[in-house]
Amino acid sequence: MSVRQGLLAILNQGPCYGYQLRTEFDRRTGSTWPLNVGQIYNTLDRLERDGLVSKADIDEQGHVYWKITDAGSVAVDNWLGDPVRRSGGTRDELAIKLALAATLPGVDVMALIESQRQVSRTQFDELLRTSHEGATPDEPQALTRSLVIDSMICAAEAELRWLDRAEQRLAQHPERSMAFELSDERPKRGRPARATAH
Repeated sequence: MSVRQGLLAILNQGPCYGYQLRTEFDRRTGSTWPLNVGQIYNTLDRLERDGLVSKADIDEQGHVYWKITDAGSVAVDNWLGDPVRRSGGTRDELAIKLALAATLPGVDVMALIESQRQVSRTQFDELLRTSHEGATPDEPQALTRSLVIDSMICAAEAELRWLDRAEQRLAQHPERSMAFELSDERPKRGRPARATAH
């Protein structure tokens, strides 16, 4: 989710000023995605530029309120109505790191996996502890916090399972048969060498 859609969704409930938006975002996401006020005001400026919000009243304390436009409300409805589609390709740093390491001569991939497993396990354990802290079950924020934390726990569990699976796959190649040197084949495209003047 982008901060942009989150702020628009909150503004769809009524006008807010910057710090109020930060507090509402924090409250509604269970304090799991901290935002700084500068990020909020930069986003509001972009939303105003795009015609999705506009400045409204200024209160006695000098707070500038922002309100959503009709186009902004349509954007919120579209965002809430559209399922989240995960990217077809991976930009996951860990997956790419492991794939590259498996092809590099002299890299102990099993040690890399074990090191990552320890860090991932620690993060998983911290998430489990975190899931039992915070708001009491009767508070509205308890549900929003648990939804986000549960998602993070499931992702951490999946990462640990993936590391186990990667280790099993790599164990099938004990001679490191996947490692290879740079290819001699030259790509067709690229920057041509400059001609040197004689």
